[in-house]
Amino acid sequence: MLTKPENTLINFLDIDYSPAIAFLKQSDRILAPVIEQVGDCTLNQVQSHGDLFYSLCRSIIYQQLSGKAAAAIHQRFLQLYDHTPTAIAVLHTPDQTLRGAGISRTKVSYLKNLAQKILDGLPTLTELELMEDHEIIQHLTQIKGIGCWTVQMLLIFRLHRWDVLPIDDLGIRKAIHRIYSLSALPNRNTVEHLGQKWRPYCTIASWYLWHS
Repeated sequence: MLTKPENTLINFLDIDYSPAIAFLKQSDRILAPVIEQVGDCTLNQVQSHGDLFYSLCRSIIYQQLSGKAAAAIHQRFLQLYDHTPTAIAVLHTPDQTLRGAGISRTKVSYLKNLAQKILDGLPTLTELELMEDHEIIQHLTQIKGIGCWTVQMLLIFRLHRWDVLPIDDLGIRKAIHRIYSLSALPNRNTVEHLGQKWRPYCTIASWYLWHS
């Protein structure tokens, strides 16, 4: 099994995905040609940065939006804080200013609630790194506006965990629908059932589904 670097927050660029890719090709013959077509996995080249507050703010802003629209709003949000938002700064930002950046009223409330939780003492990314995936999900989904999908994005793109399957992700479901020639978009149970073939590398399989 592929072994994780001791500090993925620093050394994730050193990850070698070849054992995971070989495993996925062997375990799922339908996914195998997709992997061949997409090519090398470059998940470790995603430019992850920022603290927990930065990462969760980004995920909240990206919820239920296209990537292009979310990226534009996120950039306007960052510009309000010279690209370094802090919890106290967001709490002190008038709602109308955040709304002016394109953030919905509901997401403004989520961002401010998150900011207060950060000030109240949420674990840092370094502390989360010591926890199991399910513990992180259980811990963070107690925050208003932070659902399982949001935490899964943190696990994949910030903590670089390798066995995360976002069963509610529309992109994942659409890719499965097309690749596996299903008659309709798969439900949660179908995605979870397919994912059993990919464990312990569901993250890598998900990356290939997104890029298919």
